[in-house]
Amino acid sequence: MGMIPAIFGCSGLTLTDDERAFFRECDPAGYILFGRNVGNREQVRALTGELRALHGRDHLLISIDQEGGRVARMTPPTWTAFPPGARFAELYQLAPASAIEAARANAEALALDLAEVGITVDYLPLLDVRQEGTHDVIGDRALGSEPMQVAALGRAVLDGLARGGVTGCVKHMPGHGRATVDSHKDLPVVEASAEELERDLAPFRSLADAPIGMSAHIRYMAWDADNPATLSRTVIDEIIRGEIGFSGLLLTDDIDMEALYGSVPERSERAIAAGCDVVLNCWAKMDDMVGTAERLPAISDAARGRLDAALAVPQVADFARREDLLAKRDSLLALAEERA
Repeated sequence: MGMIPAIFGCSGLTLTDDERAFFRECDPAGYILFGRNVGNREQVRALTGELRALHGRDHLLISIDQEGGRVARMTPPTWTAFPPGARFAELYQLAPASAIEAARANAEALALDLAEVGITVDYLPLLDVRQEGTHDVIGDRALGSEPMQVAALGRAVLDGLARGGVTGCVKHMPGHGRATVDSHKDLPVVEASAEELERDLAPFRSLADAPIGMSAHIRYMAWDADNPATLSRTVIDEIIRGEIGFSGLLLTDDIDMEALYGSVPERSERAIAAGCDVVLNCWAKMDDMVGTAERLPAISDAARGRLDAALAVPQVADFARREDLLAKRDSLLALAEERA
């Protein structure tokens, strides 16, 4: 059995015997960690080390949602709290170059926390263009409401993560900023025209060379009235790969989310058939993971090539820089507070 195109979660601070045996046999493309997997530095290092040893791969996709603000799996007192995207968006309104520098320094410091414990991918930056009158699921996580600002800050975040030895992932393609419901709970439907949606595509187009991207569980009536982007061959082929020109590794957003229908294995099969490279299955439910492994084909040669390229970030983090990076970020963010 070859590698399967899935990223799986783990249930706790250490692998269970069942997880160890299953992961070794099915050889998933990678893993995602949550708060339930994060105790202290030694424990996380041991967990990521065991996952690598299981597969004999030094370059293993071990990922996390560590954005800053309200989306953080590694939290104080063990780890530093990082600010949400809105802080950098505010500074950009006053001093764009300073905001870009602050976002880059912040992302590098954040990446050093991850690299230190063996995490190789962070689901950041959000390139969703913030819109008025929408659901707060994006809200202050966004880097702004102006597409080129979002792209400029997003590029700084990707660069900062890479400097810290971590691969970034742009999300949520082709844009989550117009959603009026939370896709964790329901399927958002966007009625905007193709012309209006050009604003949403613009930041992704600017960062089309990003190593990894994540799809949105949103139905865009202008492109495919029947299927959310994650399950839409039309949106993936014509919009994400075509209009945006994205050539990196395309992951689904969490396939467990209530925006989608059918069993987790069925959703996973449909997402791969629609053109996603890898399915993200977060909740470590063994029945779902086994069912998904049984239904998915081996990872395609093209997807495996994109996975290998995404993990080729030089993992040479300079941990001595961390405090200087945080001090630099804070002095720049203070500019916005002084002018407020």
